[in-house]
Amino acid sequence: MSIQWFPGHMAKAKREIQANLSLVDVVIELRDARLPESSGNPLLSELLQQKIRVLALTKADLADPSETQRFCSYYKSVGMGVDAVIPVNIRKNVGLKSLKLACEQAMESKFERMAKRGIRKRAVRAMVVGIPNVGKSSLINAMAGRSVAKTGDRPGVTQSQQWIKLAGSIELLDTPGLLWPKFEDRDAALRLAWSGAIKSSLLRPVELALALLTFMNEHYPIALESRYGVKPFASVNDEQVLGVLEQIGMRRGALRSGGQVDDELAAQMLLRDYQTGLLGPMTLEKAPSVEGQMLE
Repeated sequence: MSIQWFPGHMAKAKREIQANLSLVDVVIELRDARLPESSGNPLLSELLQQKIRVLALTKADLADPSETQRFCSYYKSVGMGVDAVIPVNIRKNVGLKSLKLACEQAMESKFERMAKRGIRKRAVRAMVVGIPNVGKSSLINAMAGRSVAKTGDRPGVTQSQQWIKLAGSIELLDTPGLLWPKFEDRDAALRLAWSGAIKSSLLRPVELALALLTFMNEHYPIALESRYGVKPFASVNDEQVLGVLEQIGMRRGALRSGGQVDDELAAQMLLRDYQTGLLGPMTLEKAPSVEGQMLE
């Protein structure tokens, strides 16, 4: 699966992010806790090399908590240029205070130097960046305590930059979601598609669903049985996995006129169930190993 998607508004977003970096003190990079590696945009890593970075792992409530902890340990251990790594559950306001505190602490030494020169302390200016549908606008609204940024459950909702002043000592710059031009890694492309970071209209839902069923059967079989009554299966080929999808479609009422299963509708239902957390907390990738040892 080779996906190429770089709409004009994303090319524009890249230019605007680069142009506004000089205006901000800290960059809050959002990654999806279900796929922290795959949702890390290499274009952003390249752009942000010289900036103080705080990493927020959003949608932590939808991720496997043990895997999230391993990723936090990994990012703290490898010295990837981040000052803090914070799991965030926006719906329950978990991690938001820690995120704000991390931004303030990252600027303490600079503000101390400014004070010695007689410059009065000002608000911390932070830019919020990440791929589409990772929760940037939802995070800003939660931190602001009011609806100030447009949100949606699909990529491409935010298509311009805006400053948001928070109560207290932080100002946030919202930016559109930014993907990279081409996905060479098939597995990473699949994870991004499963999570909803890539518009489903650009992809083949049945192919995505079959791959997700195969992954869940191997790593989270209990989720399939709990939600759909599907027992673990031997996924020898796509035809057999398609039979499982049709079984799910029959039980969930994804039918055409005449009572036949609508494979595409069943696939869309499965993907939607995953994206909204109805299949339970699930992480799509493992934290990389450090010096040959998997992090515990």
